[in-house]
Amino acid sequence: PMKAWLLSKPLDLRLTDMPVPGPGPRELLLKVLCCGICHTDLHEFKGEILLPILPIVPGHQIVAQVVRMGPEAARFHAGDLVGVPWLNRTCGVCAYCRAGRENLCDAARFTGLHVHGGFAEFTAVHEEAAFPLPSGYAVHELAPLLCGGVIGYRAYRRAGLPSGGVLGLFGFGSSAHLVLQIAKTAGHRVFVFTRGPGHQALARALGADWAGPPDASPPEGLDAGIVFAPKGALMIEGLGRLNKGGRIISAGIHMDDLPAFPYRLLWEERSLTSVANSTRADVADLLEIAGGMRLKVETEITPFDRLPDALRRMEEGRIRGSAVLMVD
Repeated sequence: PMKAWLLSKPLDLRLTDMPVPGPGPRELLLKVLCCGICHTDLHEFKGEILLPILPIVPGHQIVAQVVRMGPEAARFHAGDLVGVPWLNRTCGVCAYCRAGRENLCDAARFTGLHVHGGFAEFTAVHEEAAFPLPSGYAVHELAPLLCGGVIGYRAYRRAGLPSGGVLGLFGFGSSAHLVLQIAKTAGHRVFVFTRGPGHQALARALGADWAGPPDASPPEGLDAGIVFAPKGALMIEGLGRLNKGGRIISAGIHMDDLPAFPYRLLWEERSLTSVANSTRADVADLLEIAGGMRLKVETEITPFDRLPDALRRMEEGRIRGSAVLMVD
C-alpha cells in the first residue's frame, strides 16, 4: 500500500492507505517526489468547483520519477524525472483539439480532479500527460512551474502587451511571482497590487517597478492586467486602471461574482477575459523558458503529513511564493 491524501467530500481530506496503482498499457507508474499546492486544490477542498469524481486524490503539479512503464509506453524510461500538470487527457478529435485549443475540450480530464493526482506516494498517468523537466532546479522549485508558471504564462501571452508595455499583477503568489520575472526579462514594466507588506517586498526584490495595495495609485495606467486572486472586485479595479485598448485577464478557475460597474470603464475598447486551463504547448514552452532563464522560484515546503496546514495558510494569504508538498 501507499499513503495518499483522499478527498471524499468537500472539507473531508484524510491521509489514508491505498493500493499502489498499476500502469495501464500507455501509462507510467510514478514515484512522487513532491507536488505543488495550488489555489485550485483549495477550491476543490472547499467544494467551490464541481467535483466530478469522489473520492479523489488532488494535486496537479507533480514532480516524480518514472518507476516503470506500461507495455505500450515509449516516451520515457525508468528513472526519468518528469512533471505532470493540470491538463491530463483530451479527446483529440473535437474542433478545439484540432485547433490546438485542447484546453477547452469538453471531454478534457484533469489531474487531481478526474484522475488521482500527486498528493500521494505513487501515481499512474498516461505518458502524454508527462513532460521532461529542465535541469538546474531543485525538485521543489520545479513543481510550481507546472501550474502556477504555466497558467501565468498563458495569461501573460494573452495580455498582448506592446513593446515596453505596463503589466499589472493583482495578487502575488505562485503564478504572479513567476510571471513578473518573465515579463521583466521581455522588457516590460510590472506593477504589483497586493495587500501584504511581505508580498510587496518580495515583488520588489524580484524586480517589480512598483508594488502597493489594490486601492493605491500606480505611477501610470496599465496596458494589461492579470488577476490571480479569486475576487471579482479586482477585475473591476483593474479595468478602471487600464489604458485605452487594454485588457484584464482572470487567471483563476474560480472567482466570486463581478460587481456591477459603469460602462465608461469598458468603453474605448477595453476588455475583460479569462484563461481556462492550459495547452500542452503552453507547458512545453514555459518549461523551455525556465530552462533558458533560470527563474527564481520562491517556495514554502510542507511535510507530507501537514497538507491541511498548508491549505489553511493559503486560504489566509500567508504563503510566500509557492507552496510545495514534499512527498519523498
